[in-house]
Amino acid sequence: MNVLVIGAGMQGRAAAYELEQGAGVGSVVVADLDAARVARDLAAVGCSRALTVSLDASDMAATRAVIRAHAARVVVGMGPPALQYGNARAAIAEGAHFVNTCYAERLGDLHEPARERGLILLPEMGLDPGIDLLLCRLACDELDSVEGLLSYGAGLPSFERAVPPFNYKVSWSFEGVLAAYRRPARYRWDGQDRPVPALGVFDPEHVHCVDVPGAGVMEAYPNGDALDYVGSFGLGPRLTHMARLTMRWPGHCALWRQLAAVGLLDDTPVDLGSQCLSPAAFLARWLGPRLQFEAGEPDLVALRAHAWGLLGGQPHAVAWDLVDTRDLSTGLFAMNRTVGFTAAIAARMILTGELEGAGLLDPARHVPPQPVLAALRSRGMRIERRELPYGPPAGLDA
Repeated sequence: MNVLVIGAGMQGRAAAYELEQGAGVGSVVVADLDAARVARDLAAVGCSRALTVSLDASDMAATRAVIRAHAARVVVGMGPPALQYGNARAAIAEGAHFVNTCYAERLGDLHEPARERGLILLPEMGLDPGIDLLLCRLACDELDSVEGLLSYGAGLPSFERAVPPFNYKVSWSFEGVLAAYRRPARYRWDGQDRPVPALGVFDPEHVHCVDVPGAGVMEAYPNGDALDYVGSFGLGPRLTHMARLTMRWPGHCALWRQLAAVGLLDDTPVDLGSQCLSPAAFLARWLGPRLQFEAGEPDLVALRAHAWGLLGGQPHAVAWDLVDTRDLSTGLFAMNRTVGFTAAIAARMILTGELEGAGLLDPARHVPPQPVLAALRSRGMRIERRELPYGPPAGLDA
């Protein structure tokens, strides 16, 4: 049975590479605008069997034609978020399952059409969201009742390669990084729901430190609306703490708080005479190229799911950690591996029948964590369970 990967950026290449490695997949087809470039890029990371085709994935009819021509049973959407709804519609129309790494958003509109055809729609199967949800599921399942659930994620340079003042390099879209910095957030702490306005995520009252063995001590700040996931994990009235957090090396939050304060994250266009450009767009164009990894330079991905509550009537706390670094033999960054491999593993599980269902699925509720984590371990990722002191991290100030 065949898999079509739409989008051949670094994450898409990682997905194609993973699909080639295991059993259960017939042919792997990778579609992007420039098939010749894609073929060269795939060869550079060690893909030897994948077929490449040219495709404008914004063209619904063309996307359907490629799915049909290659008899794709699963479509893996690895292109920009704006294309995912159309790609999912095309997959459903051609009788193919659909997996991607983006937030579900509009895919809920396609639940019934997919369910009626016995097809799976599986968004949020990347790193964050994706692996983080599976680790949280494992942590929550150890407890009879959950009082706190904190989910941390980081994609950054190794500490030795973190260069001041930013201590950061880009392993995915820098425009996406800056958009996340502008996004409002919401979390629960000490039983109180705390909304965080846009550009407020770096304020000291929302920041605390966390030590992930194998990665180091980092500062963590809120990432999106954590309370959207309360239902996914079936959390009840005892929940006093709930947060999704991004981790960076110390000093990052103070610096970006200052940049936000002077307007450099503003996305309102400014008339510059010859063109209109927002401060955030300028920052992306100016800083992005200067924050790239060098050839052969490793990156670091770290995740932690920390849960505490009652087990057998007694206080109990547990953390599941994942740490990964760049594979220098393929050139794939840890960010590429954790995002692309996870989507590919999910596609393979659908083909082999390990993942069943129909309609829109939620990784936190419908994907068994252990088979996915076993496959990631087989690619050299470190995944460990730890017992921690009961309760939240001490203090919110970094």
